Amino acid sequence: MTANAILAEELVGEMPVAQSNSKLSENNCWDAVVARDPARDGEFVFAVSTTGVYCRPSCPARRPRRNNVTFYSRPEQAEKAGFRACLRCRPRALSGNPQSDLAKEVCRYIEQHLDESITLERLGKAFRQSPFHLQRRFKAALGITPREYADSCRLRLLKRNLQAGDNVTRAMYDAGYGSSSRLYERTSSQLGMTPDKYRRGAIAAAIRYALADSPLGRMLIAATDRGVCAIQFARSDGELIEGLKREFPFAVRKPDEGGLKAWIAALLSKMTGRELNAALPLDIRATAFQRRVWTYLQSIPFGATRSYGQVAKAIGQPSASRAVARACATNPVAVAIPCHRVVREDGNISGYRWGVERKKALLELEQRP
Repeated sequence: MTANAILAEELVGEMPVAQSNSKLSENNCWDAVVARDPARDGEFVFAVSTTGVYCRPSCPARRPRRNNVTFYSRPEQAEKAGFRACLRCRPRALSGNPQSDLAKEVCRYIEQHLDESITLERLGKAFRQSPFHLQRRFKAALGITPREYADSCRLRLLKRNLQAGDNVTRAMYDAGYGSSSRLYERTSSQLGMTPDKYRRGAIAAAIRYALADSPLGRMLIAATDRGVCAIQFARSDGELIEGLKREFPFAVRKPDEGGLKAWIAALLSKMTGRELNAALPLDIRATAFQRRVWTYLQSIPFGATRSYGQVAKAIGQPSASRAVARACATNPVAVAIPCHRVVREDGNISGYRWGVERKKALLELEQRP
């Protein structure tokens, strides 16, 4: 394609539908807007001059007057013309995959209403779907239910607030928990302790750590009195200590005086296959979904690999491959939970929290006779 042809194509692409397409196409767009047709979402957006907002065709907001509407084929064009995205229908969230798009929209809705009761019935009304159908599509896309997603959002916000030094009551309400009884009931098992103890623990808990050489470079292993809480790799000791600080920002982090030597030796043996049955005691927090994934990963034989899809099927969530990938990415104890043994469907090596090259090196170590 010549430079002039490319330029012409770009100019046409930047024009609103009203200028570049026929009158019939514009009328079809308006018909889709009036009908709130979700099948046309992603094909175009409509902008309203009186509000300065642009929306997707299925936006549930009240319909504007026709003479106040302009059509654009892409959100970027509407924004270039001075319009902003609708906060209700979020036209920029579309990916072209209806199931994925619905899940994203439900996630955003849940995140904006964490301080309210978010029932399936309420979600069904908000997204004009039956509660059963909505939950089935959401779970197929993410591997968890809307309620589990809301719980994970609240927990993440609670942990962030507690780590920032907020008292439990303030952190509780800011995270959307309606009462202290609900807070302690739902979070104690997920945090591994009560919220108050987590806050004090995050600030004052003793975490021992040791640094050592490994086939993957410098390695850090950290532990509480209950077991190993972090295994990390980096190029330097400074990076490792900073990483531990980010993970446990208010803990009392102390260099170990020799008590972790046995666990370091066991970990190095696991990496080379000399001590396959060496099970390290772990002290890690996990959602129910993460725990299912991580438990399965520990059952993958040394030297073997599984695809993200195979892991999803094995834990009873065949369409949750992306959620499995996220669980792998958040694994805090490398090697002890062997997320490096999960690869793409075609066998190629994909992302790894500690770097793809380290993942390749681990797999190569396990393939050696």
